[in-house]
Amino acid sequence: MATMDEQEQRRRRLTAWRGARRVLARVGADGTLGERLAALAADAPSVHDPDDCTDVYGGGVVADLERRTAHLLGMEAAAFFPTGTMAQQVALRCWAGRTGNATVALHPLSHPEVHEGGALGVVSGLRTVHPTSEPRLPDAEEIRDFPEPFGTLMLELPLRDAGFVLPVWEELTAVVGAARERDAVVHFDGARLWECGPHFGRALPEIAGLADSVYVSFYKSLDGLSGAVLAGPSTLVEEARVWRHRYGGQLFQQFPAALSALIGLERELPRLPSYVAHAKVVAGALAEGFAAAGVPWFRVRPEPPHTHQFQVWLPYGTEVLDEASVRQAEQTGVALFRRWFAGTGGAGLPPGVSFTEVTVGGAGLEWSAGDVRDAVAGFVGVVRELA
Repeated sequence: MATMDEQEQRRRRLTAWRGARRVLARVGADGTLGERLAALAADAPSVHDPDDCTDVYGGGVVADLERRTAHLLGMEAAAFFPTGTMAQQVALRCWAGRTGNATVALHPLSHPEVHEGGALGVVSGLRTVHPTSEPRLPDAEEIRDFPEPFGTLMLELPLRDAGFVLPVWEELTAVVGAARERDAVVHFDGARLWECGPHFGRALPEIAGLADSVYVSFYKSLDGLSGAVLAGPSTLVEEARVWRHRYGGQLFQQFPAALSALIGLERELPRLPSYVAHAKVVAGALAEGFAAAGVPWFRVRPEPPHTHQFQVWLPYGTEVLDEASVRQAEQTGVALFRRWFAGTGGAGLPPGVSFTEVTVGGAGLEWSAGDVRDAVAGFVGVVRELA
């Protein structure tokens, strides 16, 4: 449970971010309850008939979302889950039963390994192995030569904790082919798959079609309230629905989350390519700004970004950088960065530094390269005052 001091700090950050006149991305989760309810009520009729009955254990708007997502991904069927963690647990468990092999090959920086408390093993009885520990997805040779058998290869696209990195299309198709040579199935952790098209130069159905199943999130890139979908062959999805109930995911009603997901598909999905393109401008200007300010060491990873999200690393402690970020927003109305985290020596970077994740959304399209460089100069000035 957060302490009173931590709660006050969070309120201060939210107040600063919400009050800033310039941000790189507006996050719906920063809004008040009233604001989010009002926005949902105003926008929902544009994506679904408001006179339709509400969902009860599925159906209605939830079924509409499932059909729409399956179509967008070029998959036979899709099932809505309250969380992506549950969706992937179920997918990997189903594949383990079908292949007869409970071993899952995945990256050690992938979401199940870093952010889920070992749930694949503790809850689902699965075992994980790591074909590579490099800050990138495994390549075909590493999959082909891995000494242990595995039933499923899980690829997180993009690999968030390595810097939202992606392989090139030829590398992705080669690694999928290598897994198939080993009679393994392929599952995509596509929490952020929606914005991968520009990097690959391919449409969503072609990307998703490489895998046997794929999970996508609705609140990360599309700014929905919550929820995820598992898409794949209809037989797998039907089995997944059974396991969803067993895992406690058969919720009585989910129409608010489903409506917000449909709104995200309608409004944010078409805009993502413009965000991805402008993220390259922002990332380049950040690097130029840090160099011009004489920062002794920094890294923008990857440069250029593969999606509309990337990491920035600086040689200062998190407390200094968090305070500088908030003060800049409070004093100038410019919120360049949000939260900072301590480096661990991963991703080829030294310990003793801090990193933040930068997201470029609709609000960020208003920033020119010069605006970014000016904001960096102001930010570095605050950091030096504090350090």
